[in-house]
Amino acid sequence: MLGEKIGEESGKVTSQRVISNPGGGPKLETSFQASGTLLGVPHKATVTYWSVVRPDGTVYGEGQGIAMGKDGEQATYVGQGVGTIKKDGSASYRGAVYYQTSSPKWTRLNSVAGMFEYEVDAQGNTRAQTWEWK
Repeated sequence: MLGEKIGEESGKVTSQRVISNPGGGPKLETSFQASGTLLGVPHKATVTYWSVVRPDGTVYGEGQGIAMGKDGEQATYVGQGVGTIKKDGSASYRGAVYYQTSSPKWTRLNSVAGMFEYEVDAQGNTRAQTWEWK
């Protein structure tokens, strides 16, 4: 069951490249920077994820990021998700994210499984929302 919304952010894709994928088709690596709030604390995030198109046309991806709060808070996180790519090049993902931090304002994140919605439009604008999974 989804609980409290713990974060939201919006940003912009900063780079993309095709990387080697010995076991299958092309793997696309995407990096973006975003800003928003995490447990009510304003933050900036840098994230890199890779994604592959699966035989049925859906997309699977994994990524990692770092969030830096306005007062020096730091949290790292990893996530996995599945999604779709639309004809205009936009993409939509749903998945889970797991945090690690020693920052007092964010220590609750160490025991949270976050469920996210991530959207990126054809111009590279990103938007994400994350809820605590209870």
